[in-house]
Amino acid sequence: MIKLDIAHRNFIDQLKTEGKSDSTLVAYKKDIEQLNKHLSEMGVNLVSDIGLNHLEDFMKKLASDNYTPKSISRKTNATRTYIKFLFVQGHIKEDISTLLRHPKLEVKAPRILSKLEYRALRDAARDDTRTYAVIEVLLQTGVTISELANIKLEDLDIKGETGSLFVAKKNNRESRNIPLNKAVVEAVNKYTKEERPNIEGSKHLFVTKSGKPLLVRNVRSTIDRFFKAAGVEKAKVNDLRHTFVAHHLVNGVSISVLSKIAGHKRVSTTERYLQYVERVEGPEKNELSAL
Repeated sequence: MIKLDIAHRNFIDQLKTEGKSDSTLVAYKKDIEQLNKHLSEMGVNLVSDIGLNHLEDFMKKLASDNYTPKSISRKTNATRTYIKFLFVQGHIKEDISTLLRHPKLEVKAPRILSKLEYRALRDAARDDTRTYAVIEVLLQTGVTISELANIKLEDLDIKGETGSLFVAKKNNRESRNIPLNKAVVEAVNKYTKEERPNIEGSKHLFVTKSGKPLLVRNVRSTIDRFFKAAGVEKAKVNDLRHTFVAHHLVNGVSISVLSKIAGHKRVSTTERYLQYVERVEGPEKNELSAL
């Protein structure tokens, strides 16, 4: 028999051996701590005593505490992974993880920037060389904000006015090469030649003045600030990725090709945008035409 706190510690140690990122480890640690606290309050102190009713009651408690369906779904994933680990380790007799259901999630339409909006965003950041380059990379390649923060100089292969960007495999996305058009190459070249500090050992593309990689939260807050300056309302960093996909579909790019470039795990994810592209204006040459 094993106590909840020991099982929790063993679970996190297992995730470490699997090479999970620090952010993933922190998320799992907090979610399972919350679960174990709830179990203890229900009088469950040994993992062998955990039942499906306890897990379902935990999810109901989260809903009553006004957690969003998305947050509850994430905690459901963490709980299922934890329970499966306990089963594999022989601490529980039955794998009840598959019986735990996710809450119904409302699929919201992606926020797609119009030509007027993404031009306004560019104009607002034009005098900030680094931020302008960040926006161009996000808008012209469709990478996620975490992928952008991890771009290294060696990932860029620029030849003249065009080039390509290598994005390594991460978070269930396969590694991929993304074409770079003239607009993004010009923005990146301007930043690396005029503003990026040349500090030995600094390998990332987007860095601070001391040569340290930009943090995701700093990129997000900066882009949010320029959205506000540009008068673009209710937009977030990830909406640049939505815009990339939608505008390239309008431009006639193959769904299968676009799916690979965007790093979508399933083609159906890319196809979902088709219902939203009718209201999107076709992109002009050299604006959003990296493919």
